[in-house]
Amino acid sequence: MKSSSNNGESGRLSSENDEELPKMAISSFQTREEEIERKKMEVREKVEIQLGRAEEETRHLAQILEELEVLSDPMRKEVGIVRKRIDIVNRELKSLGQSSQKKEKEYKEALDAFNEKSREKDQLTTTLAMLVNESEKLRMKKLEELSKIMDPTD
Repeated sequence: MKSSSNNGESGRLSSENDEELPKMAISSFQTREEEIERKKMEVREKVEIQLGRAEEETRHLAQILEELEVLSDPMRKEVGIVRKRIDIVNRELKSLGQSSQKKEKEYKEALDAFNEKSREKDQLTTTLAMLVNESEKLRMKKLEELSKIMDPTD
C-alpha cells in the first residue's frame, strides 16, 4: 500500500510539477518574448533615429548641391560668353594682322617707289638745271658773238 500511496503522492507531486514546468516555461518564454520585443523596439527606435539623421543629411547635401549648381551655372555661362568673344576677337585680330602686314608691305613698296621716284626727280632736276645752265651759257656766248658781229668796234 505504501507503494500505492507513494505512487499517489508522487502522482500529485508529479502532476504539480507537470503543471509548474509548463507555467515556468510559458513564463520564461513570455519574459524572453518581452525582452525580444523590448530590444526590437530599441533597435527600431535607433534605426528610425538613424533614418531621420540620414534624411536630414540627404536634404542638407541636396541643398548644398543645389547651391553649387546655382553658383557654377552663371560662371559657366559668363566664361562661355567670354571664351566665345575671345575666339571672335582672335579671328578678327588674325584677319587684321594679315591685313596690316599686307598693307605694311604695300606701304613699304609704295614708300620705296616714292623714294625711287624722288631720287629720279632729283637727278632729272639736277640734269635740267645743268642743261638750262649750259643752254644759258651757249645762248650768252652766241649773243656775244652776234653782238661782236653787229658792233665790230668792240
